[in-house]
Amino acid sequence: MATAIQPRKEFPVVRRGEYRLPPGLKLNLPFYITRKFFNPGDPIKLFEYLQRTYGSTSHYRIATSDVFVMHEPEFIREILINQADKFIKERTQRRMKILLGNGLITSEGDFHRRQRRIVAPAFHRQRVQAYGAVMVDRALAMREEWQPGQEIGALAEMMRLTLQIVARTLLNTDVTAEVRRINDEVNAIMDLYNFLVALPKAEAYLNLPIPGLMRFRRARKRLDGVVNRIIAEHRADAVDRGDLLSMLLRSRDDEDDHSGMTDEQVRDEVLTIFLAGYETVATALTWTWYLLAQNPAAEARMHEELDRVLAGRAPTIEDLPQLRYTEMVLAESMRLYPPAWAMGRQATEDVELGPYLLPAGGYVFFSQYMIQRNPEFWPEPLAFRPERFTPEAKAGRPKFVYFPFGAGSRQCIGEGFAWMEGVLVLATLAQKWRLRLVPGQTIGLQPKITLRPKPEIRMIPELR
Repeated sequence: MATAIQPRKEFPVVRRGEYRLPPGLKLNLPFYITRKFFNPGDPIKLFEYLQRTYGSTSHYRIATSDVFVMHEPEFIREILINQADKFIKERTQRRMKILLGNGLITSEGDFHRRQRRIVAPAFHRQRVQAYGAVMVDRALAMREEWQPGQEIGALAEMMRLTLQIVARTLLNTDVTAEVRRINDEVNAIMDLYNFLVALPKAEAYLNLPIPGLMRFRRARKRLDGVVNRIIAEHRADAVDRGDLLSMLLRSRDDEDDHSGMTDEQVRDEVLTIFLAGYETVATALTWTWYLLAQNPAAEARMHEELDRVLAGRAPTIEDLPQLRYTEMVLAESMRLYPPAWAMGRQATEDVELGPYLLPAGGYVFFSQYMIQRNPEFWPEPLAFRPERFTPEAKAGRPKFVYFPFGAGSRQCIGEGFAWMEGVLVLATLAQKWRLRLVPGQTIGLQPKITLRPKPEIRMIPELR
């Protein structure tokens, strides 16, 4: 696991013609990474090295491209809020169109704004709250399946649970029989993600008989088949089933031409929400169980809250305001292990950030994982302390030192859904069970689309 890294306060400038750049690597980056790190595909190790060596803002080049790594809250605010119109998604995120099409995560400009307007009512607070009972019902079913002393894979179980929840709430369908196949397809896609990102002009090679790309095509086709079938069923009966997909199909853009979405646009949005809605929450819950198992005092305080507030009954959305410590446990888990662990943008014009003038076309990266472990903002940052998220503690920190769901116009539209699901599932399962770590495990990081554990975290349910 990574260690906390002491930030540097100075902002040295390196001049290149008219541009003012941060300091950084002068060597060929791929060659340097191969020599410096055991795993050349681990960007977190690179981020840690750059911060140790050059401070919170640094620069390197790949071929003719400038890359900037920035972990200063004021710079992140400029990129995501104040000067957001000067940036687009960077290349690796744009490449996700291979899987997600032109959904909310990958689309840009006017099209993105229109789609967000259409999708927004589906995530209205009242609409989302109606799904609380489904979340608890699925979690109750899982907690009855667990057996004392029977070893489980924490990530696999949380993926199985959140997949069922998002299928019921988003699609109003039961995918229990398809869970294993859908999960296998998603795992295949995740395994190939870094390969697709690293392959130059991967889109041009998608139809070639390259083993990795062939496997990706098969996984995407089968996943598309499930989503397209469910969309067709909803189109056919033209009834609002109370799920998010029904809302998407009935929604119109009231600010433009009052038109809805084509089947292709619906597919892109459904697949985007579907994958984001279960992968991220499952990962967050997995790391939460891992941390609770190592922090018995925090676990005991959460159990005391659950017993006091719920008094043995299942939780409901009305209980959420009283489950404050349970929510703080989840928040602290996402501080240490944020599912969305890094973000990136590409400048469309020259951009001034503090003492720096960055060139158009440059890539800017910043990592929630890094800034959320910065001791300047988080004393003893590797310690698990849910109390960091009391209202008073949150008010005393800058906004952009904790942003697990992004920020600005592209902030995750499902954030409210995710928080509600995470707290309700955690409360429901923890009412009955503690999860204990199987001894002898060494758990590392797998930074792909989300920050998964590597290998799977093996745990043993123990009745409270």
